[in-house]
Amino acid sequence: MTDLSLNGVHHISCITGDAPGNVEFYAGLLGMRLVKRTVNQDDPSVYHLFYGDEKGTPGFDLTFFEYPGARPGRAGAGMIHRILWRVGSSESLDYWAERLAGAGVTTVRSSDAAAVSHGVGPTGDGDTLMFSDPEGLTHEILVYDGPDAPLIPAHVEIPAEHAIQGFHGARAFSGNREVTEQVLGQVLGFTDQGEGRWELAGEAGEGFEARHGFYYLDEAPAERALQGAGTVHHIAWASSMDQHAEWRERVASAGLYITPVIDRFYFRALYFREPGGVLFELATIGPGFATDESPDTLGERLSLPPDFEAVREQVEPNLRPLPDIRQWRPSGA
Repeated sequence: MTDLSLNGVHHISCITGDAPGNVEFYAGLLGMRLVKRTVNQDDPSVYHLFYGDEKGTPGFDLTFFEYPGARPGRAGAGMIHRILWRVGSSESLDYWAERLAGAGVTTVRSSDAAAVSHGVGPTGDGDTLMFSDPEGLTHEILVYDGPDAPLIPAHVEIPAEHAIQGFHGARAFSGNREVTEQVLGQVLGFTDQGEGRWELAGEAGEGFEARHGFYYLDEAPAERALQGAGTVHHIAWASSMDQHAEWRERVASAGLYITPVIDRFYFRALYFREPGGVLFELATIGPGFATDESPDTLGERLSLPPDFEAVREQVEPNLRPLPDIRQWRPSGA
């Protein structure tokens, strides 16, 4: 079999009960670019929003399914409980602490971070900043000095040197840590860094650069997990298009149920639940979000894959209006 390599995090998908407020927070406050406004292909009556860098590059895509008025969720065993992001310096953490505080968002810096998120403290040994979105989804920003190129969105208020630079990884509550670690190391090619820290080191391919992703396994809290607003639905790891079918064979040969390849139009997807309960996806790098939109106007209108255009007249009037994202876009960006 060909040597297979996953190229870090592709995207992380979450749940929101308030799409307009979600856009205000992630595009307006955090400065992410809304790169695709579409619908959940498994339930086209609701939004699927994608935030990213300028190009919607895999490695930054944070996505949300909107279920209006969804009950608040709670991360527990078998769920990701924290999303990790990168910035370029401690000065950038200072910037984000000030910007978030100015918007009324509580932040916790490094040594005090153990007070939040079920007692799970800060990630790594360096300076970090933790906060939650309005629905309780926990984020942590770290200073990154590794080899991956920064993935930067443009925003009228946020200097490029302080912009969020893409995913670092995620922290999860595994419901079966020992077997989860076997799958990470023996099936998916992660490297054990010790103390529940696993690294996925990608390799460059045609049209994309190598990226690294990190996955942390934490002891689950006693409270029962509740999927709902403010929780992570799944995490996707990036696969080259030419290795995607081989990845399905490898996962299946390990005794895990994995779906057939599902064409999501913007990428192709495989889904399986790892033994600890977290839903994993293997998603292809490409075709990409500019497949049906100009790169200059990504996310400004509702985009529907060809198979869903027939329901536009039924779906679009029932979707709630979103803030005009052009207000946060620099002229000529």
